[in-house]
Amino acid sequence: MGLNSLFSYFIPKDKKFFPLFEQAGENLIEMANLLDRLVNSADPEEKSELTKIINDLEQKGDSLTHKIHLELGKNFITPFDREDIHALANSLDDVADYIYGAAKKIHLYKLYSTTEAMREITTLIVESCEQVHIVLLELKTLKNVRKIAEANIRINSAENKADDIYNNAVAKLFEHEKDAINLIKYKEVLSAMETATDRCEDVSDVFESILVKNA
Repeated sequence: MGLNSLFSYFIPKDKKFFPLFEQAGENLIEMANLLDRLVNSADPEEKSELTKIINDLEQKGDSLTHKIHLELGKNFITPFDREDIHALANSLDDVADYIYGAAKKIHLYKLYSTTEAMREITTLIVESCEQVHIVLLELKTLKNVRKIAEANIRINSAENKADDIYNNAVAKLFEHEKDAINLIKYKEVLSAMETATDRCEDVSDVFESILVKNA
């Protein structure tokens, strides 16, 4: 039996870190769904309002990350490695940053019409955030390893799909878009979206580290 597993019998159920991580996961799902609404909306006013709400949620995510860091500084005993708690908090925050970054660019660049590629990647962001939240709920016990592994596979698969969509979309932009300014605008938004899926994969990497150390 590993040292961490032995400690788990004697450490009281965590009431600090897991609730914060679960809130961060719920926050990401809400942000991702709002981004999905934004890219599927043709109403400039609705897009502007959705961007503001996503901004508020991004700030909420920052606050949750800050609280996790504070708890890390105050607590000697943690439910899993301190390095993994720090990495997980930062990785979740990065996902939120890029979701908001994509929304903000759509708003600032006045992209009232979105492309199929943007909508497809946003769907993958939603899927990835849902899978991240599934694992965050499982971290309390680490009993359902198969469920965690399956979620990680889906997160990695979504990132690979988003990468392919992004590369193909950029290639088409260079081939067909004659307006250089529009090309830059769409490429930057697509890049922010694709990077959001990359950051979800970073979260998945932390999950795998936690699993290995607590096996």
